[in-house]
Amino acid sequence: MNPSVIIMGGGVAGMSAAHELVERGFKVTVFEKQKEIPGGKARSVPVPGSATGDRLPLPGEHGFRFFPGFYKHVTDTMKRIPYQHPVTGRFNKQGVFDNLVNCPKMMLARFGQAPLVMYDHFPRSLEDLRKMLEMSYGSSGLTSAEKDLVGLKVWQLMTSCADRRLNEYEHVGWWEFTEAESQSENYRTLFVQGLTRTLVAARARDASTKTGGDIFLQLLFGMINPEERTDRVLCGPTNEVWLSPWLAYLKEKGVDYQFGCEVVELPCEGNGLSGICVLKDNGTKERYTADYYICALPVERAARLISEEILKRDPCLQGIKTLAPSVAWMNGIQFYLKKELNIVQGHIILADSPWALTAISQLQFWNGFDVDKYGNGEVKAIISVDISDWDTPGIIPYKLPDGTTIYKTAKECTKEEVFNDIWAQMKKSFNVGGKILLADEDIYMIHLDGDIQFGPDYEKEEERQKALTLNASANIAKFGSNIVKGNEEPLLVNKTYTWDLRPEPYTNLPNLFFAADYIQTYTDLATMEGANEAARRAVNCIIDKCDAKVSKCKIWKLHEPDFLLYYKALDNARYDKGLPWKYDKPFFVGFLSWMYKIISKIIK
Repeated sequence: MNPSVIIMGGGVAGMSAAHELVERGFKVTVFEKQKEIPGGKARSVPVPGSATGDRLPLPGEHGFRFFPGFYKHVTDTMKRIPYQHPVTGRFNKQGVFDNLVNCPKMMLARFGQAPLVMYDHFPRSLEDLRKMLEMSYGSSGLTSAEKDLVGLKVWQLMTSCADRRLNEYEHVGWWEFTEAESQSENYRTLFVQGLTRTLVAARARDASTKTGGDIFLQLLFGMINPEERTDRVLCGPTNEVWLSPWLAYLKEKGVDYQFGCEVVELPCEGNGLSGICVLKDNGTKERYTADYYICALPVERAARLISEEILKRDPCLQGIKTLAPSVAWMNGIQFYLKKELNIVQGHIILADSPWALTAISQLQFWNGFDVDKYGNGEVKAIISVDISDWDTPGIIPYKLPDGTTIYKTAKECTKEEVFNDIWAQMKKSFNVGGKILLADEDIYMIHLDGDIQFGPDYEKEEERQKALTLNASANIAKFGSNIVKGNEEPLLVNKTYTWDLRPEPYTNLPNLFFAADYIQTYTDLATMEGANEAARRAVNCIIDKCDAKVSKCKIWKLHEPDFLLYYKALDNARYDKGLPWKYDKPFFVGFLSWMYKIISKIIK
């Protein structure tokens, strides 16, 4: 009889584990807390109250999806999910993977300044090269010394050996590593904070240089690799072009995926789990058993399930409970506009926005998506925005009766005030040089991620009633006066000194395994890629435990160019002697300098 596996959590990690297991003949049951939509944080959602007549609700989301070129695990799984085009009836050759489209450009938007636009790939023409040079040497606003420092820090990351990255840089904050304290505000905005706040929702002062540096290099290597695209997005709403076909495939293969089921207890008996207790939407509590159990729940929810009985059997799991507070808010908001607005063919970093906003205009990538069938039929653009900093004051002033002017963090705002401040930060970033890209009258509807919970806080609400909004837009609908009270799905952030807290996929309990973005992986980041890799590791452990005669899941290391091996070997020798990293001038620096001078003359 095939072994049975219960998976707790039906997000990307849980679905990835179910995919690998069911294809290898295991009997799989998944318990998911959401009532009807799979995929966890990756899901898209129908916007309540957005549809008129017989049209469909507008697509909203927890946050926009981003598939960098270095992703290997989740994209491999996507190639094994069949997809039939709803109009043509044709099947994609590579499944839902073929629903990824390239984003050829990216933008760095500034308050009151012309944006910096660059290509996300290796230059394929003289024009591409000119744009890259302008970005690097022309309009960034960095001084020559700061540009040199950026180059030095990037080179240090590239040439540091693996031991130094793990054992030294894991304990060094990104702020410290980049020497941000002694540099200009422009340097901190563009180079230091831009990576941490917009990529991983972390603060530069305590974000791990090991994690942030590794991911930064992967993105950089993707840009200079002529065979790789750095940035890809889905060609439609996530559920329609990925998650729904995935769930259908899993069910067809035999996975029992149960919605509305929250795991509330992990009872122990003997050395391992004796089952799991599930609270269902109807209020009943039931117990289920299997041969093996995979916990694919977020860190803050998993921590609540780790009892004293479990810790007696595996004290190392205390690390999960210690790690649980290392989460931050990175949630999305969508602006549905009545006019077409693409801005740029890719993602946008709003570098000066205090709430660390990133954005993308989605419909330009959704070929074949008939937006006229959604909402009221008037929507021509969907601007999806991620908010990565909820603890820094915004830009809308509030004047108190005593004349004091205050600025609120997103967590201190009502839903209406969150809308207003984000819109104001966007207008200040995009409406520059006399061009008005964003206008209040173009807004049809705004949708904030439903994970952000609002409720009364009487002390702060009294202060809010006394405050006066100076420039709230009359075109943005009022959504009540309750302020933010919580976030249902925060995001793990990789702070310094947390690597050792993250568990392996296996435990001392012979039937309990972990598959989530907080276990130790090569990806080492709270992403879909990290979740998928973690799931593969957990499945491999189960295969090994039950001695199943099936193939193990493939796992990829982060790839770095071979020419760096020489410099890493030099640094490894220094590290073994207890010496710090030292700059060794690359043999090709002189050649690159000469080439840059020649190219600069050609393009002028």
